[in-house]
Amino acid sequence: MSLTPSNMLPVGTIAPAFNLPDVTSNKEVSFNSVAAEKGTVVMFICNHCPYVIHVNDELVKVAQEYTEKGIGFVAISSNDVENYPQDGPELMKSHAEEQGYPFPYLYDETQEVAKAYDAACTPDFFLFDGNHQLVYRGRLDSSTPGNGHPLTGADLRNALDSLIDGKPQADEQMPSMGCNIKWKK
Repeated sequence: MSLTPSNMLPVGTIAPAFNLPDVTSNKEVSFNSVAAEKGTVVMFICNHCPYVIHVNDELVKVAQEYTEKGIGFVAISSNDVENYPQDGPELMKSHAEEQGYPFPYLYDETQEVAKAYDAACTPDFFLFDGNHQLVYRGRLDSSTPGNGHPLTGADLRNALDSLIDGKPQADEQMPSMGCNIKWKK
């Protein structure tokens, strides 16, 4: 495991389009199909990363709470499954079901979507407004495995609340930290 920060895609970037298989429904899912009126969260996660495992319960809570407020959610796994078979589609499906993910969990086999988003780590969060422009990228909150900080989702929740309330985003956005995306060789 290599601790890696977000690359911090520039604010204002238009959401890169994608069309990927959802491991739970076996349907193709696009950005437009998950985009919601007020905004959309795109998360890069995987099954085995301890940083993702640490935040899974809060991801579910945030998604359940903010879906009701007009925000769309989608998770994408882009890891190399040849070298990391625990992140393969079959195990992604069982993981999503065990965690109770209330959002599609997509498999980015070619890793093209992760590259388009300049995703670097798991978890990595991107919040787009209703016009599909990036308004927030970075961490869920300051909690990481073993640092003793409470898991609250505060950073992402604040960004979501600002978006919904039409307020400016925080000037300082902290990068997410987690395992590096497992790139194919």
